[in-house]
Amino acid sequence: MVYWTVSLGELRTLIAANAGRDELPVDGLFLSMTEQVTVPTPLLTGPVVALVAQGAKCAVLGDRTYDYRAGQYLVVSVDLPVTGNYTQASAAEPFLGVGLMLEPAAVAELLLETEGRDRSAAHPGIAVSDASAELLDATVRMMRLLDHSAEVPVLAPLIKKEILWRLLTGPQGAMVSQIGLADSSLTHVGRAIRWIREHHSETLRIERLAQLAMMSPTSFHRHFRAVTAMTPVQYQKRIRLHEARLLLVDRTHDVATVGYLVGYESTSQFSREYRRQFGVPPGRDAERLRRSTA
Repeated sequence: MVYWTVSLGELRTLIAANAGRDELPVDGLFLSMTEQVTVPTPLLTGPVVALVAQGAKCAVLGDRTYDYRAGQYLVVSVDLPVTGNYTQASAAEPFLGVGLMLEPAAVAELLLETEGRDRSAAHPGIAVSDASAELLDATVRMMRLLDHSAEVPVLAPLIKKEILWRLLTGPQGAMVSQIGLADSSLTHVGRAIRWIREHHSETLRIERLAQLAMMSPTSFHRHFRAVTAMTPVQYQKRIRLHEARLLLVDRTHDVATVGYLVGYESTSQFSREYRRQFGVPPGRDAERLRRSTA
């Protein structure tokens, strides 16, 4: 426990010292630091692990809420539209976090060295767990490399592999392993998810998505909901509204045009669903977003 506490303390120091850097020398590594609690904000996240060193954060997917704080990590195994916000942060004790993108090829390479991984069960695409002392230690060593960029090409891949190994042998190992399994249910559902993201403005046909996932429509619907906590139609709606929000920040299109571009034939329906998702009408939200990014 003492070693765990020491590692977490050093991790806080390293994140605070490097969070303001424009670019990090380690690919896929990112840092978070904020001094205030924030309102829930929709975002798209892909395969990633995010570890909290100080403060707390919340992620919501469908009707599921995931709270995680210092010493815990959130792991996501597939592209998901979540709503997230910082729930514990202040000027005296800012939120401090570190994240690493999870690459399917790297997971697959490690799985070649293991046996007995679950290849069929559908696991949720998001989970929270306590970080082990070994995972914290590997993360601290990765952060130390930021001050020794000449060592990054040699040591960063080795430490990334160790972090993946700690995740695979940890409580969420079955879920993480499916990222790298070509024949896993997560991979099959992932093909349908990518199709929805790339064709979000098109009419959704469950039969076609089930074919992409190589499942029956009934099995596909069950696995999709198990992974994403929502139905394919609900997922498509989240993606459409997220894309609409990005378009609204650009002054090129008006509300009606944005709704049409993301797949809505009715402007009133678009405005109604947008307000239900983000709390304000699209026009007002666009003005607020433009001011905040000006």
